[in-house]
Amino acid sequence: MGASQSAGTEHEFQDMADRTGFSLEQIGNINKRFRQLSNNEETLSREDLASIPALDNNPIRAQIINAFFDKRNLHQNETGTVQEIGFEEFLMVMTHFRPAAMGLTEEERENLRREKLRFLFNMHDTDSDGTINLEEYRRVVEELLSKAGTIGQETAKAIADAAMLEVASTTRGKMEPDEFYEGITFENFLQILNTFDIETRMHVRFLNMDTATLRCGKSK
Repeated sequence: MGASQSAGTEHEFQDMADRTGFSLEQIGNINKRFRQLSNNEETLSREDLASIPALDNNPIRAQIINAFFDKRNLHQNETGTVQEIGFEEFLMVMTHFRPAAMGLTEEERENLRREKLRFLFNMHDTDSDGTINLEEYRRVVEELLSKAGTIGQETAKAIADAAMLEVASTTRGKMEPDEFYEGITFENFLQILNTFDIETRMHVRFLNMDTATLRCGKSK
């Protein structure tokens, strides 16, 4: 019985390796962390992630947790959220944190970069309408600034509004005083973060995992 279960798990892991680019060893390590977080249950809940001490003081804690349950990040081609995820869904989210493998073509590297930026975009497009509007942007900026504890909410709101207008001028040019800015589309997001070094900024230290061990591509 044990040997049969082991063979089944190895077959499942091999299938996941083929689809994600992780090696069997990497998947095994991620599975161990998943089991720790889920208390050895088959599924992981929001409460399980919320219990991670390293997330307590993170200003975008709510967005990080929600990202693991967002159907857009689970390759389900639909919007909305789920209440719990299994290991395979957890692994799919983890693919967004993989450093690029050596030897990727320029096109492959750019596609990987777009996937990671799409993941970041989805974190802040909370209503899944394809646009980060002023209210969503303001919420993020207010959370980031309020955690610093040095400014009030009204000041944070004013900074957020000014920052959104700056984004608008970058993506659309000069706007009239009474012109309404719908928000940031994904293409705008790519333009704004054109020089952003995504490889060094996206990590999973809050899961107590070394990002280097998640390098995309089969290990030798």
